[in-house]
Order: sequence, then C-alpha cells, then structure tokens
Amino acid sequence: MKIIGLIFSVIGLAACSSGSSNFSELETVPYVDLKKYTGEWFEIARIDHWFQKGCVNSKATYIIRDDGDIDVINQCWIGSEQGKMKEAKGRAWVVDKKSQSKLKVQFPLSAIKLPFLAGNYWIIALDEDYQYVMIGEESRKYLWILSRNKPLPAEILESLVEKAKVLGFPVEELIYQDF
Repeated sequence: MKIIGLIFSVIGLAACSSGSSNFSELETVPYVDLKKYTGEWFEIARIDHWFQKGCVNSKATYIIRDDGDIDVINQCWIGSEQGKMKEAKGRAWVVDKKSQSKLKVQFPLSAIKLPFLAGNYWIIALDEDYQYVMIGEESRKYLWILSRNKPLPAEILESLVEKAKVLGFPVEELIYQDF
C-alpha cells in the first residue's frame, strides 16, 4: 500500500512540475547588462496577485551582490501613498547565462537559493537605454511593466501593452499605477 501511495505522489509531483503550457514559448530579450539593469524601477502596470493586493506606488530596487546574485527590494504603500509601507526583500539569480534575461526570484528564505520557492522573472522587453522594461513568464499569469521614471510616456506604454496582448497575456487584467 505504501508503494502505491509513493507512486501516486511521484506522478502527482511530476504533473505539477510539467513544463507544458497552452502558450508558445516566450522569447526574452537577447541580452541584459545586469550592471545597467540594477537600480530603482517604478511599477507602471501589473497583473495583480495576492502578494501585491492593495499596493500602490510600487517600486523595485535591484543591487548586484558580491556573489553575483541580485538583492531585490520591493516596496509599495497599501491603499494610498498615505497608507502603510510594505517591503519584501528577496534574491534573484540568472538561469540563462548567455542572455542574462531569464532569472529566478525568491522571497521566502532568500538567504539560501531554493529554486522550488523561486518564481520566473523573464525580461521580455527592454529599452536600449534601460529606461523601461516588461517582465513576464511562460504561463502568462505574471506581467509587470516598469520604468526608471514615472509616468511612462503613453505611446511607449501602449506599445508594451499591445506586445503583451500579442504574446498572450491577459492585458485586460492589468492594474495601472495612478500618477
């Protein structure tokens, strides 16, 4: 009986970790210079998730660590800019060494790398001057549009949203920051 339970557990875990998707492969940008990428980014739009519920005026700060990984500091205010500040500290690391455009980001227990606790952070659009970026992943459940400055010019934002739509992201679910 224990063997049957073990077999079903292994099958269940394999099904949960399946890489298959209803979407085509998601292309990332050809190359990211992480030194140029680090610094402060303001959230312009996102597909909302439980970990950002009620967040406004969100920003992310990326700092290269001595070991080559990246410290991630996400901040937002709950409800309004006069609300309580929420901060999450995490760690990111490159999983595609050639392009450096595919990373894993981990928030819980980030002192040590635990890939099973990390989410995909794929850079799918990036301005050549590193002034705006769009991040997503293959399931199309997560999407962020970030900018060095707020607000992002309307024509650039519209172009990124259109690209996300073509790539299969549910852009009708985007939450836009109010600047």
